[in-house]
Amino acid sequence: MRLLKLVPDDTNIKFLRWRMPFYVVSVFLMIASWALVLTQGLNYGVDFAGGQEVRLTFEQREEAPIVSLREQIGSLGYGEPVIQRFGAENQVSIRVRLPEGTEDTPGAATAIGDTVIKSIESTYEGIRRDGNDTVSGKVASEFREKAVLALLAAMLAIALYIWIRFEWQFGVGALFALAHDVSLTLGFFALFQLEFSLQIIAAILAIIGYSLNDTIVVYDRIRENLKKYRKMPLPELLDLSVNETLARTVMTSLTLLVALLPLLFFGPASLFGMVAAITLGLFVGTYSSVYMAAPILIWLGVDSNSFVPEETVADKQEKMARGEG
Repeated sequence: MRLLKLVPDDTNIKFLRWRMPFYVVSVFLMIASWALVLTQGLNYGVDFAGGQEVRLTFEQREEAPIVSLREQIGSLGYGEPVIQRFGAENQVSIRVRLPEGTEDTPGAATAIGDTVIKSIESTYEGIRRDGNDTVSGKVASEFREKAVLALLAAMLAIALYIWIRFEWQFGVGALFALAHDVSLTLGFFALFQLEFSLQIIAAILAIIGYSLNDTIVVYDRIRENLKKYRKMPLPELLDLSVNETLARTVMTSLTLLVALLPLLFFGPASLFGMVAAITLGLFVGTYSSVYMAAPILIWLGVDSNSFVPEETVADKQEKMARGEG
């Protein structure tokens, strides 16, 4: 019985033939994405915009009914709540977004927290109030800045690793591809005004990891082929390397897509933004590995001698002693 192959072994797709048009389109999309972020802004969730935090303990339950609470509180009109376990299994932290101007009205934020608590108390017995506090916009802004710095630090650390592992051109190429993926993801959230929360930061980190993994596989094959085919023109060598890793890329992407699509269409609303981000990142990450990370090596001066050790004085003397000079 023959195994099913989605990608034949002898594929010879000329990816690099269209590198210039794709680069122009990609750079345009990056600029458009940042223009959307700067003009429309991101729809920050409670994590990054501030809100009211309520902490409760369900004394008559071993575990807090988080799923039911999310549906119940979501119907109060304060947007999608952020509900997490806080300490024991029966303790929860509930955060809701505050309407505009609430922070300037004394007692308004606390009243919203009381409304959330009373709604829960009307459904469940044995509720202990552990806190009803306002998370200010200033604190949320600092949280937002730290999240951005964490993303930048992760990208720079990855570029440094690839620089050491390969050559500096590969580090620049990987960093550009990651910047492309992150930019398009942010533009997507700015365009459709999906809620941008800590879950989305986690999704962007997952996108960076997936894209990096795919890029390193392609780069490793490029390095091997640079040593093997010393006289092959670089565009042809890059096409060969991408085609040789194409079967692995397609199978990895399809496997991940099979897991994501049911969550995207049938999963809970609280996970929609994160799953949508990862699904988008799956496509842009695969695309950037082929059309961003690989072609940029041509313009950065990678050639057939990039991985050939430089000949030292001792090597030259040894060759002359053997009569090879």
